[in-house]
Amino acid sequence: MKICRFSYENRSEYGIIEGGMIYPVNGLPYDKIEKDGRCIPLESVRLLAPCEPTKIVAIGKNYAAHAAEMKEGQPEEPLLFLKPNTCVVGHEDEVVYPSLSKRLDYEGELGVVIGKKCRNVTPEQVNDVIFGYTCLNDVTARDIQKGDMQWTRGKGFDTFCPIGPHIETELDASCLKIETRLNGETKQSSFTNMMTHDIAKQICYITQVMTLLPGDVIATGTPEGIGSMQIGDVVEVELEGIGVLRNHIVGD
Repeated sequence: MKICRFSYENRSEYGIIEGGMIYPVNGLPYDKIEKDGRCIPLESVRLLAPCEPTKIVAIGKNYAAHAAEMKEGQPEEPLLFLKPNTCVVGHEDEVVYPSLSKRLDYEGELGVVIGKKCRNVTPEQVNDVIFGYTCLNDVTARDIQKGDMQWTRGKGFDTFCPIGPHIETELDASCLKIETRLNGETKQSSFTNMMTHDIAKQICYITQVMTLLPGDVIATGTPEGIGSMQIGDVVEVELEGIGVLRNHIVGD
């Protein structure tokens, strides 16, 4: 099932995408998905980021080949960092290249959307707390990240976490093809089974530390092939079985 969040007639709502139509649902989709009886053509709405996370928990250096290209070694346990929810934008939205940075990078990733409040999740409980999956771009001001000794500022600018275009709730995410394209040219191409720490390990590890809430997102790491973007570029992140997230780079 494809769950979206959309703007229509000056209202933001959640809905189900089926056959080029959106079927709005009552309230939030995490507890119970219930259509409200309306049907809206997809082309009549503007898609928004498909969830409203309180936080984005990201995993650094989670593909061995990416860790190798960064030449910084690979951590034995998941390397956690946070992106603020003010980073979030949706499909076809603009990503702002901040004047403070001289290098802005794409990082295509699989995003995991949490569906239940959870803490200290066991491996047996993982599937019960996952709502679905989406495409994500962990946009990074690389020069700031490297200069600060920690990653909050370099990865925390407004618009630095495009998510979308929707959430796929019925998917085996263990071996999905992931690609990132810059102006139509493929820059990253890998599979999610190349992660060092799989999704179950990530959720169990994160929830030892913090409570995850419905709508929170885990950014599961990026494969090799990261690179820079310029003002005027178009970047696309595509996940097999989910779709394509497209964003436009603009100046601030």
